[in-house]
Amino acid sequence: MPTPARNSFPLAIITDFGYRDHYAGTMKGVIASIAPAASLIDITHGVPAQSVVAGAIALRESWRYFPPRTVFLAVVDPGVGTARAPIAIETRAGARFVGPDNGLLWLAANQAGIKRIVKLTSPRHRLISVSATFHGRDIFAPAAAYLWRGTPISALGPALRSTSIVQLDLPRPVESARSVRGEVIYVDGFGNLVSNIDRRTAEQFATRFRHKSLSVRIRGGAAMRILNAYGDAPKGVPLAIFGSFGLLEVAIRDGNAAMHFAAGPGSSVSLVTRADRI
Repeated sequence: MPTPARNSFPLAIITDFGYRDHYAGTMKGVIASIAPAASLIDITHGVPAQSVVAGAIALRESWRYFPPRTVFLAVVDPGVGTARAPIAIETRAGARFVGPDNGLLWLAANQAGIKRIVKLTSPRHRLISVSATFHGRDIFAPAAAYLWRGTPISALGPALRSTSIVQLDLPRPVESARSVRGEVIYVDGFGNLVSNIDRRTAEQFATRFRHKSLSVRIRGGAAMRILNAYGDAPKGVPLAIFGSFGLLEVAIRDGNAAMHFAAGPGSSVSLVTRADRI
């Protein structure tokens, strides 16, 4: 087992626990008891409560910016205490993921290239008493801490096939003769409405209309221009932009688009043509 102090990678945590309660802090206490030298990084504890999709997207958008072999502890677990399995995933990119088998880990792990999956059953690598409502403390935090210390993933439990775990598939945009119709899949803390329309899809669609400009509509409302920066729009004006996700999003300059449009996950977003010359 490697000396913990020599590990150059952190243990990163993402949950929907918030900061009102003791849950996130208690998980860190468990980790500190097992791997006191681990560097802990909070990605976020502000995932909307029980939103597995939002947690999965946040994890997918984060993992690649961490050092190789980082251990990611993710807990958004509305099925805690049920038959859903606790799992750990090792990837070809080096990142390790620990959390519930409910799709939360899938987007990031699949992107990183799944190498090995195990079901967390080892009594040695969990707390003695396991609550039916707090697997983050009793199962996931210990497993993540032991992985960080150098425990082989195979020691945590039996292997699972990648086809046996829950795969989370986000909706794909639908292209028609004169539009690409997508939907909001994520709302960030600023109220920006992130859609499932990626830049490549938009660029390919645009090549069919070289003499026309494109605009964006949400819920069939007024057309918005696609800008390069939030600050390119006047204050309080709606705009569309390809943000840090690489996805088309709807925003309000210095405002909250989710509140302005009364929109959220599932709301329609369309990329359309207009007659104006570029």
